[in-house]
Amino acid sequence: MAKTKTAFFCQNCGYEAPKWLGKCPGCKEWNTFVEERVEKNVPQVVAFSTSQSKSTPQNIQEIKKSETPRILLQDGELNRVLGGGLVPGSLILFGGEPGIGKSTLLLQLAVSKMPLKVLYVSGEESEQQVKMRAERIGIENPACFILTETNLQAVFEQAEAIKPDLMVVDSIQTLYSSDIESSPGSVSQIKECTAQLLRYSKTTNVPVFLIGHITKEGSLAGPKVLEHMVDCVLQFEGDRNHVYRLLRTIKNRFGSTNELGIYEMLGTGLREVIDPSDVLLSHQSDNLSGISIAATMEGMRPLLVEIQALVSTAAYGTPQRSSTGFDAKRLNMLLAVMEKRCGFKLAAKDVFLNVTGGIKIDDPAIDLAVVAAVLSSNTNLALDNKTVLAGEVGLSGEIRPVSKVEQRISEAEKLGFERIIISRFTKGIDPKNHKISIEMCGKVEEAVRLLFG
Repeated sequence: MAKTKTAFFCQNCGYEAPKWLGKCPGCKEWNTFVEERVEKNVPQVVAFSTSQSKSTPQNIQEIKKSETPRILLQDGELNRVLGGGLVPGSLILFGGEPGIGKSTLLLQLAVSKMPLKVLYVSGEESEQQVKMRAERIGIENPACFILTETNLQAVFEQAEAIKPDLMVVDSIQTLYSSDIESSPGSVSQIKECTAQLLRYSKTTNVPVFLIGHITKEGSLAGPKVLEHMVDCVLQFEGDRNHVYRLLRTIKNRFGSTNELGIYEMLGTGLREVIDPSDVLLSHQSDNLSGISIAATMEGMRPLLVEIQALVSTAAYGTPQRSSTGFDAKRLNMLLAVMEKRCGFKLAAKDVFLNVTGGIKIDDPAIDLAVVAAVLSSNTNLALDNKTVLAGEVGLSGEIRPVSKVEQRISEAEKLGFERIIISRFTKGIDPKNHKISIEMCGKVEEAVRLLFG
């Protein structure tokens, strides 16, 4: 009897070594190697036909380009994030935290009203469980087939019989190939199953969605090479305590990675948020202190978000600095600028900051709105609720210009705001082209005088 061949794989990046190593040479992580069997004792079963013709080099000028139309889905947000629709033959990896709504979104896509035959492969739920969720969402596609199978060869056999136009695999960590003698979810199984699904999608021109788990650090579980193999990597994120979910693109071979989709989690599934700015604002009738409106950009999409701040006297010796949805280090920097440049004594006060809606903002253009909200809470003076702010604050107290300012101004004007404050150094802006009042400041002190008089 032949000896079973084993190797050690890094669970983080997929690096292979003949013996156990404490530190991975590839990703420099510690204690990530596990032993797996790699000997192939079962002959490979190919359930779909592949072309055996050999490839020959072609001159780049002689290659004929064929325009393949994209498949427009019933989900407008997903169409936007994918770059204008689904590309035939593409392999898409869909990641997110447990319970965030990955399976719900793709099942909603599978049962939506569209002229596509869909094969939904579930390795985590039974047919009855999938049917219960589908009935809650609403079944509108009679050509949706549910397959509960974890053997990849059996999946290919059923796909060859059904010949779907779209395949959804939930999830890639539950699939296993009989060619590899290791447990499902291991590095070798994930790589082999993804490689076979990649060959299937490119050969049959059927787009495939792969649902993937993520680690506690927030990255996709499995080897890093998994993200290199697929055509598109989508990340579904959000706070489970809030109803809004964000769909971001980490990698896209067929479009921009700057697009963003926003959904609202309801009892009947995920609803597209067509106008996110209108949803993220609270529309308070009374002016309250500590609230400002910031114009930010998520990819190519302008958003107006509400910044809330609370400044109070520190009850204990050490003042607290807490922020939700905003970088805490940047908040400390802005507080230092306010104390140095504006003369506000905030060193002995607690400062709490919150971006409403449960979203996280990395755009430095909301610096000015953060400063305004903190000063409003500190002085207990309410800001005008028809004023929007967009500007990056530097260490010397200057207000720096931000990108895509035209889109920010247009979004504020569309939602009925009357005034926007931006940097004086912004170029190419003609106030006569906009109905909204555009005021420009060069320093934080000037913005404070405009806001508080």
